[in-house]
Amino acid sequence: MTDKIEIKAYPNGIFGATTYLIYDKKTLEAAIIDCTSSIEEIEKEIKDKKLNLKYILITHGHFDHVYCVKKMKEKFSNSLIFMHKDDLPLLKQVEVQCSMAGVEGIETPCVDGLLDEKSQNLKLGDNEIKVIHTKGHSKGGVCYLIDDVLFSGDTLFCASIGRCDLFGGSFEEIQDSIKNKLFVLDDNIVVYPGHGEKTTIGYEKKYNPYFGSNY
Repeated sequence: MTDKIEIKAYPNGIFGATTYLIYDKKTLEAAIIDCTSSIEEIEKEIKDKKLNLKYILITHGHFDHVYCVKKMKEKFSNSLIFMHKDDLPLLKQVEVQCSMAGVEGIETPCVDGLLDEKSQNLKLGDNEIKVIHTKGHSKGGVCYLIDDVLFSGDTLFCASIGRCDLFGGSFEEIQDSIKNKLFVLDDNIVVYPGHGEKTTIGYEKKYNPYFGSNY
């Protein structure tokens, strides 16, 4: 795994969603991938390490992955919020999503920039953040690839995949995304999903019960 970035996981969000804080060890430029919990703990880590929070990156527009985005932006106003353009309509319905899930509603965060695969890749210090559009769980779901680390949101989990029965979901699309965009990556890439424990591309190519070669 890359030795250029540090990765901190905060897995105690709504429905077990994980927030990731990553930063370049040399420049201390940092990014948050999804933001669902642990606001005070993450804020303390950023201040204690003297990090420069450059980005808040959203993998998709479901409420459990953006629940604390607005609060984090208020604390670090110079950070930029990015997400895929196709999930902006989903994000705008975040209050409705919260109501349907029976949790306290939140205001829709304002996004600073919209991504697609043709977007110029983002930089974190000397590290390039590649945007991979992996629709299927939602229309605008993305994964973020940094060297040999993949943040997969709710597209690919350890021995599972994201559900496809929500608005904008499609089993055929998630199958195409995983087989033709993720399983073509190097086997050694470590996958940090939006829920649950980490895995690798190689393990999922063999043992994922949906698309693995051993099933």
